[in-house]
Amino acid sequence: MAAAKAAMVVAGGREVRVSSPDRVIYEATDDTAEVTKLMVAEYFASVEDGLMRALRDRPTALERWTSGVRPGMKLATGPMDRDADAFYQKRVPKGAPDYLESVEITFPSGRTAEEICPTEIAVPVWCAHMGTLTFHPWPVRRADVDHPDELRIDLDPQPGTSFADAVRVAGVARELLADLGMAGFAKTSGNRGIHVYVRIQPSWEFADVRHAAIAFGRELEKRDDGVTTAWWKEERGERIFVDFNQNTRDRTIASAYSLRPLPGAPVSTPLAWEELASLSSPAALNLFTVPERLAAGGDPWATIDDVHHSLQPLLDLWEEHPVELNYPPDHPKMPGEPPRVQPSKKVASHWDEDGNRVEGT
Repeated sequence: MAAAKAAMVVAGGREVRVSSPDRVIYEATDDTAEVTKLMVAEYFASVEDGLMRALRDRPTALERWTSGVRPGMKLATGPMDRDADAFYQKRVPKGAPDYLESVEITFPSGRTAEEICPTEIAVPVWCAHMGTLTFHPWPVRRADVDHPDELRIDLDPQPGTSFADAVRVAGVARELLADLGMAGFAKTSGNRGIHVYVRIQPSWEFADVRHAAIAFGRELEKRDDGVTTAWWKEERGERIFVDFNQNTRDRTIASAYSLRPLPGAPVSTPLAWEELASLSSPAALNLFTVPERLAAGGDPWATIDDVHHSLQPLLDLWEEHPVELNYPPDHPKMPGEPPRVQPSKKVASHWDEDGNRVEGT
């Protein structure tokens, strides 16, 4: 059978070509119809207001599922995953249109790259043509790529916990932010978790923002015993993990209004706090329902840029207990960081302070 002709999608006054428009990206489920590549592109165009609020002027990595989403498919997370079905694109792809802009970012290794920097909705739509489902923006703007303007609180349910537990903890997080004089904006992760964003003044470096996230997580632990900041999975238990490392350089979270590679084409969806508190399942927030929801009620994050808070209240909490926690394994070893040794495998006399095995002791 001959391949379908390319389709054109109108995006912000431009016509964007989408090849293989009939390719099935998401198979049908009991609750949702199948989703084609063209439908993905049209979805991004339809949520322009919310999606561009999340992406505009931010260096953005692309999560590309060029063959669609199927059970058992794997996302490459490192150079060893050569048989993976999907991958992260951290540099501008070849063949990018002339209206696509970029910005140079620096990885923890010190290497640099030109990364996509969306400035108009035609860019995400073109990315859909390239198989992108999820956008991963940095917490910075291109005017200053070394000083974040977002604090990101990632509430990650661990085995034995549920979405309802994440909702409960998000409510506690909202109260804590209010006590600190900060306003938080919540969204579903598109799976079981919840993300809370706080706009901050771009006056601090990544390490400072990460320390603020650690301090926030530790304070949250005091208020809810179902919360943990333990980096090692074996120490987390059946609790909600506050992933402080999502505030580390080159670590990113799926943006608001991104699709997620799960059955039913779920969307990482911004919610009003009252709506989140009554939400029993995020499954109904998907490619089919979110555009109508946005058109009817507007973006719950419409005012997120109105105020940029000082990070100082959280840095003051950090200074009360300035104990460093582990960085991600692909990040250079940092001053004061504990040994990168899984606790159950660590024998105190056999490891030095840098996490290196000491033979003969």
